[in-house]
Amino acid sequence: MSRAAKTEVTEVLLVEDSPGDTRLTLEAIRDCDLPLNLNVVRDGFEAMAFLHREGRYGAVERPALILLDLNLPGKGGREVLSEIKGDPELRRIPVVVLTTSQSEDDIGLAYGLHANCYIRKPADTNQLSGIVKGIEDFWLTKVRLPC
Repeated sequence: MSRAAKTEVTEVLLVEDSPGDTRLTLEAIRDCDLPLNLNVVRDGFEAMAFLHREGRYGAVERPALILLDLNLPGKGGREVLSEIKGDPELRRIPVVVLTTSQSEDDIGLAYGLHANCYIRKPADTNQLSGIVKGIEDFWLTKVRLPC
């Protein structure tokens, strides 16, 4: 059974420091027909606190999917990805790297750290909205995520 057919809310964590990209992602998610709860954190330290349910994140639900920017202030996305995939409690959560980097080194590193996919964010807002909708369609409708 697909997630869309379920009545439960799917938790998604967006790790993104750009207010503009966060806004566009929120708008695209609002346009979808899926019961989603998008949590947003702005840096790697917050992301790990959220995932480990530390401090103010003590009562949050663990996300079914993580959308991760690589270029974050403080603890970068590469470090976050490495920590997630190195943690037995977190490694099963799919991580979609959604970043502006076109670097072959970043792509290779992300997959080497076990990212589930790597998507380059376009500069055009309509294209970004289409990509977010594609992520929703694939990861939250077609794919069966771990509980």
